[in-house]
Amino acid sequence: MPMEQSEQERLHELALFLKTRRARLTPEQAGLPNTGRRRTPGLRRSEVAQLAWISVDWYTRLEQGRDIQVSAQVLDNIASALQLNATERRHLYVLALQQLPADFTQCVGTISPLLQRFLDQQGTSPALVTDQQLNIVAWNKASNLIYGDYESMSVRDRNALWRTFTSPYIKQLLQEKWEAHARHRIAQFRANYGTFTSDPEWIALVDELSEISEPFRTWWQEHDVIVGPEGKKINFHPTVGRLEFDQISFLVSDAPHLTVIVNMPSNEETITRVQTLLELG
Repeated sequence: MPMEQSEQERLHELALFLKTRRARLTPEQAGLPNTGRRRTPGLRRSEVAQLAWISVDWYTRLEQGRDIQVSAQVLDNIASALQLNATERRHLYVLALQQLPADFTQCVGTISPLLQRFLDQQGTSPALVTDQQLNIVAWNKASNLIYGDYESMSVRDRNALWRTFTSPYIKQLLQEKWEAHARHRIAQFRANYGTFTSDPEWIALVDELSEISEPFRTWWQEHDVIVGPEGKKINFHPTVGRLEFDQISFLVSDAPHLTVIVNMPSNEETITRVQTLLELG
C-alpha cells in the first residue's frame, strides 16, 4: 500500500534534516581522522553510522527517507553522533517517532485577560504573544505602534514568518538586520514544523512563501532549528529613528503553546523615543 502524502512528507523532512546536519560536521569536529579530499562537505554516512553504533545500510535507509522502524536509543545515538543541540534533538525525535512532549500541543483560543493585562503593563517595552505557527495573537500598544497596526491586519499578515518575507515595512524597520531576523524566524518555525508536517495550513504557508520569496526558498532548505529569543534587536522606526531592545521570551505556564516576547529598551534614548510614540499614538 503506498504511503500517504503526509507520511512521505514527514520522512522526506527527516531525510533532509539528517543530510544537512551531517554536511555541517567535519571529521575533526567529530573526533575522526580526515582521510583526504571529499566530494561533498561534512561527514560520510559511514562515519555517522560508525559514531552512532549502527550499520551503514540502516543509517542510509533512514537518510533516504525509507519507512523503517527506529528506536529512541538509536535516535539518541544519532543525535550524539551529529552533535545536535537540545532543539535539534527534539526536532529529530518528532520527525522520526512522531512523539511530542506532553506540553507540546497546539491549542486554539484567545489569551486570558490576565495575560493581556501583563502585556499592557509593559509600557515602553513592546510585547506580544505568538502561537506555535508564529501567528501574533496578542500585543500591547508599543508593539502595535512600532511593528505595525495588528488590529487592522489580516490573519495571514499577523503571521510573523509570512510578514517577515512579504512586508516592505519590516524590511525598512530592520534594514541590514533583516537577514539575521529572517533566518531566525525560519529556524523558529522549523523547530515546530516537524510536529505539523501533515497539517494543510502549515504546508500551505511553506508552499506560498517558497513560491513568492527566493530567500525563504533558499534558507528553508538549510533545515536550521532554534528555540529562544533573538537577543539584541535594532529597529529603525520611520518617525522616531533608531530603537535598541534586549529581547526575552518565555512560554505561558497554563498555555504552553503560546510564547510571550518582550523587547525591553536597551537605553534611555530608546525609552524616550518609544514614549514619544505612545504619546503621539
